[in-house]
Amino acid sequence: MKIVYSIIAPIYNESDNIAELYRRLKEVMEASGETWELILVDDGSTDGSTEKIRALAREDSHVRPLIFARNFGHQIAITAGWDYARGDAVVTIDSDLQDPPELILELAKKWKEGYEVVYAVRAEREGESWFKLWTASIFYRLIYRITDVKIPLDAGDFRLMDRKVVDVLKTMRERHRFPRGMSAWVGFKQVGVEYKRAARHSGVTKYPFRKMLRLALNAVTSFSYFPLQVATFFGFFSAGVAILAIPIVVYMRVTGSQAFFGQATTLIAVLFLGGVQLISLGILGEYIGRLYDEAKGRPLYILREGPEQ
Repeated sequence: MKIVYSIIAPIYNESDNIAELYRRLKEVMEASGETWELILVDDGSTDGSTEKIRALAREDSHVRPLIFARNFGHQIAITAGWDYARGDAVVTIDSDLQDPPELILELAKKWKEGYEVVYAVRAEREGESWFKLWTASIFYRLIYRITDVKIPLDAGDFRLMDRKVVDVLKTMRERHRFPRGMSAWVGFKQVGVEYKRAARHSGVTKYPFRKMLRLALNAVTSFSYFPLQVATFFGFFSAGVAILAIPIVVYMRVTGSQAFFGQATTLIAVLFLGGVQLISLGILGEYIGRLYDEAKGRPLYILREGPEQ
């Protein structure tokens, strides 16, 4: 049977949301009148989510479970969904119901108009603190400005992609992944659809500040050399200051000026240059560490259980 829609929902400790997610997705998909499948990717849950996913798969053949051997992360879970999706159109959606399943039909309309990537843009965000809103706004605009790919502002992983786009993404096996950037990088015909993002149905966010910072770092290092360019800039700046300072210091010494008397100025200069060097080494270390991870060639994820083909 030819599948038209594949819906991918990564799940990590979302036991209280699974039943409602399934109910709403089923209503939407049945309203479409097309064939569909729901790929639930269990990312090493420990709260009973795994058992609920298995139960749904037994009750409904539309549900195809992917059970990871451990927690590999949200971005890897999306990748696993891409690998196993069989539909002509592939939708990724969060399992906390902040992204409304009902919007899938709006995304599908744009797909039928000829767009190959239809991403959902967060016009409003309910139930989030001012700090989360502020950091998210900075994150999207920073990534937009410094990366080589123009990633749409305020667009998360909630999107519909044509089969040809997913087939290209499946060939991109880098370990430090940023799917929303990858889907922008491949090109094709893209368009956004605005929506109002709801508060979580239940539970707590799985993306605290630490994980958001790591995601931002992955986004920058995957699509930009900007941090290396900043390190180079600081190097030239420090060297330029030193070159300009040499004749000034010589002149002041010759004329007997005491402006640079003592060790305080020397200590500050040494600390500044040492800080610049350590920051530069840290930036280089991030890129080298990513090269090391890629060189090991380990699989992106390990399945404990997969769907029957």
